[in-house]
Amino acid sequence: MEKKNLINTEESLTQKPMKFIPIIIAIFMGNFLSLLNSNTINIALPVLQKEFATDLNVVQWTLTGFMLALGTFAPTAGYFGERFSYKRLYIFALLGMTVASMLCALSWNAPMLIAFRIVQGAFCGIIVPASMTMIFQIIPRHQQSVAMSIWIAASIVAPAIGPSYAGWLIQHGSWKWLFWTNVPLGLLAIVIAFFFIPYYRLRVPKGFDLWGLLTVIGASSLLLIALSQGSGWGWGSAETLLCLGGGLLALALFLWREMSVESPLLQLRVFLNRRFTSTVILLCIVMINFFSGMLLVPIFLQNVQGHSPLDTGIILLPSTLAMAIMSLVVGRLYKVAGPKPLLLVGVLLMIVGNLPLAWLQVHSSSAYTLLWMTIRSLGLALVLMPATTAGMEEISYEYIGHASSIQNWLRNVFVSFGVALFTTLLSSRTTDHAARLTDGDVGLNLAHLSTTMGINDLNILSTLIVVLALPFVFAIRSKRNKERAIDGSLTNPLR
Repeated sequence: MEKKNLINTEESLTQKPMKFIPIIIAIFMGNFLSLLNSNTINIALPVLQKEFATDLNVVQWTLTGFMLALGTFAPTAGYFGERFSYKRLYIFALLGMTVASMLCALSWNAPMLIAFRIVQGAFCGIIVPASMTMIFQIIPRHQQSVAMSIWIAASIVAPAIGPSYAGWLIQHGSWKWLFWTNVPLGLLAIVIAFFFIPYYRLRVPKGFDLWGLLTVIGASSLLLIALSQGSGWGWGSAETLLCLGGGLLALALFLWREMSVESPLLQLRVFLNRRFTSTVILLCIVMINFFSGMLLVPIFLQNVQGHSPLDTGIILLPSTLAMAIMSLVVGRLYKVAGPKPLLLVGVLLMIVGNLPLAWLQVHSSSAYTLLWMTIRSLGLALVLMPATTAGMEEISYEYIGHASSIQNWLRNVFVSFGVALFTTLLSSRTTDHAARLTDGDVGLNLAHLSTTMGINDLNILSTLIVVLALPFVFAIRSKRNKERAIDGSLTNPLR
């Protein structure tokens, strides 16, 4: 089957008839499962703590370890996709994720579950950039915006339904079903991908950049560990400073290595394309804003207003569904308007929706929170797909895998940085407000009021952060540059 579907050149890649629906189903399922696996285990942490009779700090690594592996292995997809083909890499990663899910379900102690979750995270870290790469390499150009809308929708729906889905499975079954349900879906995705995604290779690396691999894994691991554990260890602690220092040193060595070897693990020359660079920075900014809301609003609804995790998920579900629906519509709008108008409206909506969340009161209605979260989510939907597509569509075919790996890698790092920053600042601002309120008769629960005030401070900060995205919106050309590749050579006219 693979031999019959062999594609070797950019021209044949774009001209060969493609079965859009089965291909996009295979890509959607892989991306959806990868992101679902990162958003279900947190609901199960108390259950796992009781099941394995261990501390929460131990079982927390079933989430932390997964996220570390997810971010660490994303940069490797570019090289391995070129070396073995993205079809084979994608199927291998799907198979690895499926097998790791089985092993997680069969685990009988916490260390075993943590180890298999790390393996699962590594394969999921490859699935996401590999699936994005295939959209821009095998989907015809006139269908790429629609395909990216569906891909983005998977990225939105999975986190939205993850907590409620996990809660239902645990309530009516067992935590093991969080992993067993991955098996039939993973196998189905593998079968569809095998028969319908064409086998192709655009270029084969001349060598394997082992030092590049070691330094990028070291840099990613150390930086993500520092960012995820810094608030617990203390930002001035020896552990945090050692991880940060080691991570930055490994990152510097990685950058030097990639710019000095003939066949680098990651082709950093994609940053020579101004449109790609602007969209990557823009995406990092808006993702920090998005995940700040994912952190702050549930804390407000649960810790201040007393809603259960399930009720919190139900309250926020309409805003996420609206975002998913808008993402599907944006693909059509992109064909007509291009990226810049959509990005401008999207960033402005994010600002408008985020600022009123800085005016929360202890007794603010759920409708108030939902209204502004929905406006903010609609704005994000208008940013994600246009920014991703606008940056990727100017990169020549043979470098798309590198661009996808870089984009996903940086997004993971900056999201981790944002979550760590906002977690630390929330603790300090809440403590400061509590100290100033202690001497007065505030008439309300002190902890609730101080937490609300701290959340409001951080929502002002997150609004200011998203304002920083505006210059990068205006830096993006409305029309795609059809004449130059990232290395200055003429590109295929079809690009």
